[in-house]
Parts: sequence; structure tokens; C-alpha cells
Amino acid sequence: MTQMTFQEAVVAAIVEEMDRDPTVFNMGQDIGPIYMGAMHSAKGLSEKYGADRIIDTPISETAMTGAGIGAAICGMRPIVQIMFAEFLGMTITPLACEASAMWYKSDGQISVPLVIRVLCGAGPHRGHAEDYIGIVSSVPGIKVVMPSCPADAKGLMTAAIRDNNPVIFFEHMGIYHGPRQEVPGEAVAIPLGKADVKREGADVTIVATGMMVQRAQRAADKLAAEGTSVEIIDPRTIVPLDIETVLASVRKTRRLVVVTESWRTGDPLSDMVSRVAEELGAEGPLPIARVALQDTARPFALPLTRASMPDLKDIIDAVHKVTKVQK
Repeated sequence: MTQMTFQEAVVAAIVEEMDRDPTVFNMGQDIGPIYMGAMHSAKGLSEKYGADRIIDTPISETAMTGAGIGAAICGMRPIVQIMFAEFLGMTITPLACEASAMWYKSDGQISVPLVIRVLCGAGPHRGHAEDYIGIVSSVPGIKVVMPSCPADAKGLMTAAIRDNNPVIFFEHMGIYHGPRQEVPGEAVAIPLGKADVKREGADVTIVATGMMVQRAQRAADKLAAEGTSVEIIDPRTIVPLDIETVLASVRKTRRLVVVTESWRTGDPLSDMVSRVAEELGAEGPLPIARVALQDTARPFALPLTRASMPDLKDIIDAVHKVTKVQK
């Protein structure tokens, strides 16, 4: 095991896959020799692999995505670095109409092994907090990944690069340069579509994504002092969602709280809530609470950005709400 930050773990996975597979290459803004790898998300890659495999691109997310799709169809495994998730809107036509649909429209004869990396979430800097996960999660054929810790980031990036169809990989800036944690030194792929139970409990299930996993864990510590046992599930992969792990937990606790940093309207985990209600609602009381962003633009000022996000009190209040209902 090796101690790594989230950012270091992602880059380590890319290095392992580039060393293993010569068809893997990176393209994006400010990642190559022109800017000396100015983007921390690609730190060290330009020096190691040079301009042939770490390619600086013009400022056109649509062109970058289109070039990546073309390269993937021709047998390469491109990783396209879109600086921030707020720019995903400029990639949606090639992603939704071409990359995601190619396998279906060709009856499985053409694959598009493409990884799109995007930074998102409220972090140490102003702006760029939007994730737009709800938009891309609604497109069939695109896998959507959001790790919450360095070990998951490394294993999921390995799996994403090896996947034969498009994967959008969300990297939360609030945990990007956080504390180092133990990460496997060797290449270990975490299967896409497999959730992780971060904490076992008996009274209420919390499903949380990204940085909200850490906040849910701190809330669970406080709730434990009150005598409430919380189970925390990190989906890790938003699409495809490991609904069976969620259902197994909620069957046990009969209470569900969902915590995300997406807007309430269009939050992809709303579909998960519907599935839980459909599968388990007829079996008895099933109180559910959602903690998410309100449907307003994300503020630019850091104090307002942080104030708009779900905090410990929001999570604890939601748990109190659902635990009022007897099983």
C-alpha cells in the first residue's frame, strides 16, 4: 500500500495504464509540454510521456471530445481532460449522439473506449462547482463515475480506462488535495457498477456521493453518540447504479436518506429513490429524505458557495426526520 492524495491516485492509475497499454493517451487543455503540465490533474504526465501521448489541445471542448471519439473508434483509448464539469454542455452532442450510441447502433460491432475526466464540486477556489451529473446520467450508453476517496479513485480510473465504452469520470475538487490515504501499489480495477458500504449500521441508510460521503461519515459519528446506528453506502458509479446493494441495506433499516451535491431537480439519485419506493414501499413504512442543492445557480463567492451546500446539520436533521417513523 502507498499513501496518496485523491489527485495522486488518479494520476497513478493513468500512469499504470499508459505503461501497460500503448493505445492509452491523454488530450486536453494545459496538460502537455506547451504549458508544462500546468493542470494538477495531469501532473507529471507530460514529463514522462512527451507530446506524442500527452497532447495539448485548443480551447474547444466539442473538438476535443470529437477527436477523442474518432480516436477511440480507430482503436485507441483516449482520456480527454475537460477542465471543469460546467463545460460538459459543449460535449453533449458528440457524447450523446455519437459516443454513447455507437455500440447500440452498430449492434455491438463498434466500441468507443473513451474516458472524459472532469473536475467538479465546491473546492478551495471560486467557481466551477457545477457537476451536471444529472444531464449526462440520463444518456443511455454513458457510464458515470464519482469516487469519494483515493483508493476508489485509483481503482475506478483503472476500470474506466479499460472499459470499452464511454465513461465520464468526476473528480471532486473539495477532496482533490485532501489527506493522503492508503492506496494499493499495484493496478487493481474496481468494477464499475459496484457500490461500497463505507459504514455498517442498523437504523438508517445514507446513500451519499463525492465529498458528501465524508460529511455523512462525520454526521454518523455524531448520530452514534445519540444512539442511532447509520449505514453509509457510496455508489461510486452513478451509472450503472448498484441498486441491489442499496435495496439490501434499506430492507434492513427501512429508512433512507440521500445526500448529494447535485441540484434536487434532475439529481440522478432521484431515480434510485423511485426504485427503492417501487421495490420496498409496499412492505411497510419507508420514510425517505433527500439532502441536495436548492434549485438556484451556484454562487461564485466562496462563503456563499459553502453556505449553499449540504452540511452536517442538514444531514443530521434528515436522519432525525426519518427516524421519527417507527419500523
